[in-house]
Formats: sequence, C-alpha cells, structure tokens
Amino acid sequence: MEIVFRSISALAARESNSRTHSEAQIAQIAASIKEFGFTNPILIDENDMLIAGHGRLRAAKLLNRANVPCIVLTGLSDVQKRAYVIADNKLALNAGWDDELLSLEINELMSFGVTIDLLGFEDAEIAKLLQDTDGYGESENGEEKTLADGVSHQVIVAVCSESEQARLLSRLEQEGYKCRALMF
Repeated sequence: MEIVFRSISALAARESNSRTHSEAQIAQIAASIKEFGFTNPILIDENDMLIAGHGRLRAAKLLNRANVPCIVLTGLSDVQKRAYVIADNKLALNAGWDDELLSLEINELMSFGVTIDLLGFEDAEIAKLLQDTDGYGESENGEEKTLADGVSHQVIVAVCSESEQARLLSRLEQEGYKCRALMF
C-alpha cells in the first residue's frame, strides 16, 4: 500500500461514523503527532471519504496541518467500508494490558524523562499503575507484606514548577511519607 498526501480540505468525514472523540482526546492525539510524527495514516476511499482516522484528521486540523498522510483503500463495497469504520475502532478496544509489564515500562520511560501524558492515560490510571509498593508486595527480607485494609492510598498533587515539586517531596519524605515524583 502506498502512502499519499491529501489536503485536509479535500477529505470528507463520514457522517455515519459512530466513534466519538472528546476535545481532550483530540488534544492528546495532536500531542502525539507533534511528538512522534504522523505515524498512522488516515484511511480513505477512492473519493477521499474517511474510513478510519477521524480523530487524527481533527488533530491535524488543530495543528494547522495543510496535508495529511493517507492510504487509499480500493475495491471495498459501501457496506464493507461502513463495517470497517466500526471494526477499526472496536478491534483495538478488545485488547488488554499486562499491568505489571505496563507499569515497569512506564516507570522506565519516566526515568528517561518521557512526558507521561503523551501515553494517553488518565492521571488515576497512571496512579493505579504506579502504585507504591510500600505496604504490600515483598519486604526487604523477602516476606510478603500487606496493608491492613488491602488498599494502597495515594494522593496526586499538582505543582507549578520542578523546584516546588522538589521542596514538597522533601518535606513529605521528612514527615515519613513514601513519595515518588511524576511528571504529567
């Protein structure tokens, strides 16, 4: 398949597209395109009608792009196009996560300074994935530890600068709290 570039103004969004995109998600897609490039072309038919990529098209408009990369799918019937619009979105949703591997990967990416909000997770999801192991898991001598109520309690605090984050982190650690600095 060949990637072709089309003017955004030449592309027509499919009115029957049942997939919705919030403004926040469009901003996430735009941030991803800005950081990594336009790595996932928009799928169109022979008449420049979108089949897949409505969110990417809106993100490209937000970024004031004139042209976007596309793949032209030929030979599909109208019914096949309509079915693929749904299948393209739903099949990705059917996948799951290995939470342990995902947590390790996110922690490592954070250590390299990757801005975590580029990954598309909500703050609460990140907090759950990056649960502090103090109080459960294995202790230093290898014995299993558990919290009295079996729950890890966490607070996410947003600060305005890295120096403010360092001061707050230091103060909380002095008070005996186990802390981890995150950048969202």
